[in-house]
Amino acid sequence: MNMDLTYFTFGLWPVLFLIVQGLFALLGLYALYLLIKLLIRAITALELYIDEKRNRPF
Repeated sequence: MNMDLTYFTFGLWPVLFLIVQGLFALLGLYALYLLIKLLIRAITALELYIDEKRNRPF
């Protein structure tokens, strides 16, 4: 009985690590998605600022 539990526990660790690694991969992809959205907004704001500065009368 004890040996069966040991084999089950050692057989379960790779599955748990795979699940945790998959969750971290999804979290990383979501962070990348948010970063790209932020960069797009920053570029748009910079373009608006440059256009506003260029068109301002002196």
